[in-house]
Amino acid sequence: MTGGRRLVLASTNPHKIAEFRALLAGAPFELLSPADLGVTVQVEETGDTFDENAILKALASAEATGLLVLADDSGLEIDALGGAPGVHSARWAGVDTSYEERFRLLEQRLAGTPDEQRTARYRCAIALAEPAPRGLYAVVSGTLEGRIARTPRGSEGFGYDPIFSLPERGKTVGELTVAEKNSISHRARAAAAVQPLLARLARR
Repeated sequence: MTGGRRLVLASTNPHKIAEFRALLAGAPFELLSPADLGVTVQVEETGDTFDENAILKALASAEATGLLVLADDSGLEIDALGGAPGVHSARWAGVDTSYEERFRLLEQRLAGTPDEQRTARYRCAIALAEPAPRGLYAVVSGTLEGRIARTPRGSEGFGYDPIFSLPERGKTVGELTVAEKNSISHRARAAAAVQPLLARLARR
């Protein structure tokens, strides 16, 4: 494997990097961010699916770093909005729009929608890739089902967590501890699926 037992977490989001460091703590690799390597990778997320965007980021970052790369694309799908914001979750309503404003805009769109029809899911796709000629190694995914809360609750997590409600727990993801979130989240489920693939790569 090019570069030895090092794995690049291809993200500029510090919250996401921290989550992956925790979720992959047992992986047989040194976990690095692009910033750790002094590398900046700009990837235009033109895919129509989370899988496609994760692959774009993984391949570009593998070529830029010369290392094995893990890249994810994740977001929120709301059934009553036809799956929106979906792959546009990070850019929905504008790149510079605060999440508080996004919460208000979503609630406006969902006005009058009863609780049982406010179903939603978090989805995460993870792509593993190496530099050419090997390229893409695998893509895995994970989901977390829930509903959209009428008002934000909780200060933990990030992104849409304060409005992503888990009815069976009576909490939003924003009210979960880090340990609770990392035991059930879409990213945790995708990371669990990628662990045996990383073990296989480490043995190669």
